[in-house]
Amino acid sequence: MSINIKHIGLTNYSNALNIQEQTHHDVLSGASDSIIMCEHPHVFTFGKSANKNNLLVDANLLKRINATTHQIDRGGDITYHGPGQLVCYPILNLRKWGIGVKKYVEILEECIIKTLKHFNIDAYQIKHLTGIWVGKKPQTPRKIGAIGIRIKQGVSMHGFALNINTNLDYFNYINPCGIKDKQVTSTSQEGIQCTLDQFSNKFIEIFLKSWESI
Repeated sequence: MSINIKHIGLTNYSNALNIQEQTHHDVLSGASDSIIMCEHPHVFTFGKSANKNNLLVDANLLKRINATTHQIDRGGDITYHGPGQLVCYPILNLRKWGIGVKKYVEILEECIIKTLKHFNIDAYQIKHLTGIWVGKKPQTPRKIGAIGIRIKQGVSMHGFALNINTNLDYFNYINPCGIKDKQVTSTSQEGIQCTLDQFSNKFIEIFLKSWESI
C-alpha cells in the first residue's frame, strides 16, 4: 500500500482547494492515494447544507478580523479554519478499497480519537452529531474536531479539522456546524501542549496502521 503524505503548511483556502482538486483528478486517474496536511489563514467555509444565518457577522466585521468565506461542496454546515488548527484532506480511492462512506467516516473518527488518547485527551463521538468531542457529564460537551467530507466518483475529498492551539474566539462569530448549545475547545485549551506536526505525525501513523488492516 502506498499513500503519499503531502505537508503544504499554512496555505490559503483557495490554493489548498486547487491542490485537493488536482490530487483528486490524479488519484481518479490511477495515481497513489494522498493525504494533504495543512493549516489555513482565517476562513469560514459553508458546506452544501449550510444555513448562511449561522455566520453571525457582516462583511465589514469579516474584513476587520481578517477572515474570508467560501462556499464548498463538502457535507455539513459552517465551520472555521485558522492558524493553529490542523486540517487534513485524505484523497483516497474508496471504491478501489471497497470502503463505504459510513465506514470511512468511522475510521477517520476512530483514528482521531486514538491520536487524542495518545496525547492524554479522552474524546468520543455523539450520536447524530459528526465530529469529535471531549468533556463528560455533567460538563457541557466541547467540540475539538470537525469532520466534513465529499465522495466524488468514489474518491474522497475534504476531511477534518482538529483544534491544536487555535484562536477559539473566531468560533464566536458562527454557530459551528449549525450547533448553538455546545462549546468548542483545543488541545491547548485542554491543558495539553503539542504541536501541529506532533499531532499530524501521530495521526498519520495511527491512520496508516488502521487503513492497512482493512
